[in-house]
Amino acid sequence: MQLSPDQTVVFTLGNWPVNATIVNTWIVMALLVGISVLVTRNLRADQAPGRWRSALELIVTLIQGQIEEVTRSGARHVLYFAGTLFLFIALANLLTVIPGFAAPTSSLSTTVALTLAVLVAIPLFGIANGGVRQYLHKFIEPSIIMLPFNIIGEFSRGVSLAIRLYGNVMSGAVIAAILLSIAPFFFPVVMDMLGLLTGLIQAYIFAILATVYISSAMAEPPLNTSQKDK
Repeated sequence: MQLSPDQTVVFTLGNWPVNATIVNTWIVMALLVGISVLVTRNLRADQAPGRWRSALELIVTLIQGQIEEVTRSGARHVLYFAGTLFLFIALANLLTVIPGFAAPTSSLSTTVALTLAVLVAIPLFGIANGGVRQYLHKFIEPSIIMLPFNIIGEFSRGVSLAIRLYGNVMSGAVIAAILLSIAPFFFPVVMDMLGLLTGLIQAYIFAILATVYISSAMAEPPLNTSQKDK
């Protein structure tokens, strides 16, 4: 039983084996880009939106609403990043209903890559919002003694994101494999529905946590007593 798509080599490019994780990631990316291009190719302000455009706008509006509840500043910029994370993870998990398709998020390499993207985005958003000095000052709050602990906490966020996403996707695959081996004629539909629900929930949690971390980096530090008196 192969639980990770890393174990399946689809083809080779010279001496480089291309596994199912990479191929399925390309498929998800191509679908996201293709759907966006098809829906927005004839986008005009003087025309009423069609069904597909309305559905896409509804999804974007819902995602933006969730982000605005978490962060009050720069919500539009965070939307592009966190929304892309959600759509990628959600579509990758939804495509598992197709026989033979393994979600790239069931590979630790994919979850680590997504987490690294979040870890890079956190300081970038923080610096863009308040400058380098304000962002670095957060690491010595409430005193410089907390510097190593704040740095460790910053990296522990990334580890928790990667392990959480990978663990939940893999646990669903393991449970499905066990149940299907026991009663293959009764559980497939139920497990597919449960897998889809779990995949959407994990996409939501990952994107929301990324938004929370970015929002904390963008938040302005509280004024000290001397500043308040001034």
